[in-house]
Amino acid sequence: MDIILTLTECRILGSLVEKEMTTPDYYPLSLNGLLNACNQKSNRQPVLILGEDEIVEALDRLRHSGLAMQSREGGRVAKFCHTIREKLHLDEMELAILAELLLRGAQTLGELRSRADRMAKLDSLEATETALCELIDRDFPLAVKLPRQAGHKECRYMHLMSGSPEPVNETNSTSELSSFYGNTDKEKANDLKEEIASLRQELSELREEFEVFKEQFN
Repeated sequence: MDIILTLTECRILGSLVEKEMTTPDYYPLSLNGLLNACNQKSNRQPVLILGEDEIVEALDRLRHSGLAMQSREGGRVAKFCHTIREKLHLDEMELAILAELLLRGAQTLGELRSRADRMAKLDSLEATETALCELIDRDFPLAVKLPRQAGHKECRYMHLMSGSPEPVNETNSTSELSSFYGNTDKEKANDLKEEIASLRQELSELREEFEVFKEQFN
């Protein structure tokens, strides 16, 4: 695949997939809902503060690449959905794992299993590894297994939708390595806030839908 995505585009795609699989009643997402999903603090590495203009511009590029589109569902509020499942011919496990990689960057096999399981059932580490191998062994690989770094017990996996990852020099500082691979302890703490963030997202969507409903009687 010759498409190289920016961080913002990766965040949008990962967020669209996540919301489709975890809160299908509120999917596709309005622009406001997508903005909230991209900027939420749980299940994100790094945490971003994107503006509406940035989301709109990135959405336009994704639509041009055939990875996202405006939903054909009726309604006065424009809503958006991904087309990555069809575009890249992914099954549910592969899609969930790729979404986690898009949302949080490089992760171990165990991290991917526990985190992606909320989107698609991953019964074992073996099943997770099999799905990862499907992403890695394609003619145009979507993921790669990174070399094990000094001080890390396990290898990590990373998506390739933003191109090949830059090699990490062994002399890099701890903070630099943490930035590349993600702050695991912080991510675990953020995982505990996931349910609250999801409820806030749903509430925002309900408020927006209610405002549109009220306008029908004005």
